Amino acid sequence: MATSTTLTIAEIARLAGVSTATVDRVMNGRPGVNAETIAKVMQVISRMDESTRPLGRPRQDDGLRFAYVLPDGGSPFFDAVERQVAQSASDFRHQHITTVVCRFSADDSAQFAADLSQVNDCDGVAVLAVDVPVVKRAIADLVKAGVHVVTLFSDVAGSARQLFVGADNRAAGRTAGLLLGNMAGAPDRDLMLLLSQGTRLSSEIERRIGFAQVLEECFPRMHILRITDLPKSDDGVCEAMLGYFQQEIDPARLAGIYIVGPGTVGLMRALAQLGITGAQGVVVHDLTELHTRFLTRGEVSYLLHQDIHYCVLNAASVLRKLCVNARGALNVVQPRIEILTAENLR
Repeated sequence: MATSTTLTIAEIARLAGVSTATVDRVMNGRPGVNAETIAKVMQVISRMDESTRPLGRPRQDDGLRFAYVLPDGGSPFFDAVERQVAQSASDFRHQHITTVVCRFSADDSAQFAADLSQVNDCDGVAVLAVDVPVVKRAIADLVKAGVHVVTLFSDVAGSARQLFVGADNRAAGRTAGLLLGNMAGAPDRDLMLLLSQGTRLSSEIERRIGFAQVLEECFPRMHILRITDLPKSDDGVCEAMLGYFQQEIDPARLAGIYIVGPGTVGLMRALAQLGITGAQGVVVHDLTELHTRFLTRGEVSYLLHQDIHYCVLNAASVLRKLCVNARGALNVVQPRIEILTAENLR
């Protein structure tokens, strides 16, 4: 084996007797390589000294540096993720990992992508971002700069990211549809509301798809009213929902409400003003303080939740393994969707 201090992909390919493209696929966990070839490439890599690592930038003596990139704004869920990163600092220190949290405005996707591209002083990035072309290009820029990238909670499919860490959001939407469909009582209650803000987060889009799928498959008598352009503020959501109830929604037909993202506070204000309580099921996402309150008071029927702590640690674990070329870096157990009620809150 060569004794130079930097072993290139070309050198690995020569030693393994394969093409550089094959080495690149193996090192980045991409499909299209048979098991025997993967084993051959990994055997070459495993014989490397730490000083001859081929991926990314040289390992620093003071450990690894990872960034968690989140949208800015008033989302309680994004705030909960940031708190969880901070609370996990001791876990990271044991693994010689330093973490930072970057919050960028999501109002302008192009600016978010430009800010994301500048987070190139880290060994790895876990990003929660909208699924749009400019963000995909920003992820590609980071990967080209030698930064490992995973998406967190909401995927950016088709990008150069190496793994998505989070629950199956389409399955979450199907779960919401199943719960609300089974709750629907009298035949004249045949209207389901599907609510979300205008979003390009794939997590919320996948939830909407899953919800509609299961209602069409299992509860064909149900009609879905999709309202997918709710305002961002609680006051705006309340005003918008009051308008919909006055013009398009007959409360006597209402069987259930599924809100795939933010907006629960404004929805609850509108329902309270209209005196609509208890006759329909309501399903929301994410274990926040406000959602806990709504759940315990019976205003929300079910809360769908994924373990934020597990996902934050899992993202760092994957990035660390990628940085040190550990085998099986992309073989992770994704979190399950938990169905929480007022009776099983911990």
